[in-house]
Amino acid sequence: MMINKISEVNALNTLQNTKRSNSVSNSQHVSDEISVSDEAKAMAEAMFMKEVAAETPDVRSDVVEKIKLKIQDPNYLSEETIAATADRILSAYGF
Repeated sequence: MMINKISEVNALNTLQNTKRSNSVSNSQHVSDEISVSDEAKAMAEAMFMKEVAAETPDVRSDVVEKIKLKIQDPNYLSEETIAATADRILSAYGF
């Protein structure tokens, strides 16, 4: 049995004889950067505040329990305490 030689080996030789450049002299060092608009920053802050509000309980049960205990004490509800509470409420509304 006889094997005929392959005739198109020259194409492979031209690929093997290519020169590769090891230098990177033509490339430029460029750093990436991003910019965030003021509107995007405001939206991110609003979203964060919305998450905080969702995680915060509507009623602080520990404060409610303390107030309930104070109200049960007969000495707590005096004229002075009621007047001070009324003054705080009025000052909160600007009166």
